Amino acid sequence: MKPTILLLTILLSALLASLLTIYFFKKSQSTCIQKNKEALIKLIEEVWNKGNFEIVDQLVAPQYTIRNDPGDQWEGKTLDISTYIERVKMSHDILPDQKFYIEDIVCEGDKVALSWRFTGTQKGDIPGLPATNKPVNVSGLTIYYFSNGKTIGHWQVFDKLSLLAQLGVQIGNLK
Repeated sequence: MKPTILLLTILLSALLASLLTIYFFKKSQSTCIQKNKEALIKLIEEVWNKGNFEIVDQLVAPQYTIRNDPGDQWEGKTLDISTYIERVKMSHDILPDQKFYIEDIVCEGDKVALSWRFTGTQKGDIPGLPATNKPVNVSGLTIYYFSNGKTIGHWQVFDKLSLLAQLGVQIGNLK
């Protein structure tokens, strides 16, 4: 075989190997992203909306960190599974008819971002605010972080000013 043909064969083989590697990496990454998205939708629908706590350990890692969630008593803390369940139960105690609606979902790498809307009726006390029996409808954005198919934490903001106003809290004159 001539050196030119040999060199060309080696280069084409290397190019083919590179293209196949990229293809299978992207396919694997896409599958991982899809599984994270599906796990998060299941977490919202089954755990947060329906209170199905039997599956929490399938969807949430043993160490779940709340990176940012202003006003949340668990902000900056790492929760174990039982504390995570306690957090969801507390939300259900305050708003037993709570429901999250996923408005948009965006996935990239180990992150899944949700824009959501939340409805419910305040039947339980919030510290400093007795039950009002008033309905609420608020929106927010949460970025969930994943590892090995389970969520390991979140970063969240939502319209707490609107929530308080809907519950009848007098905010005062904001300028």
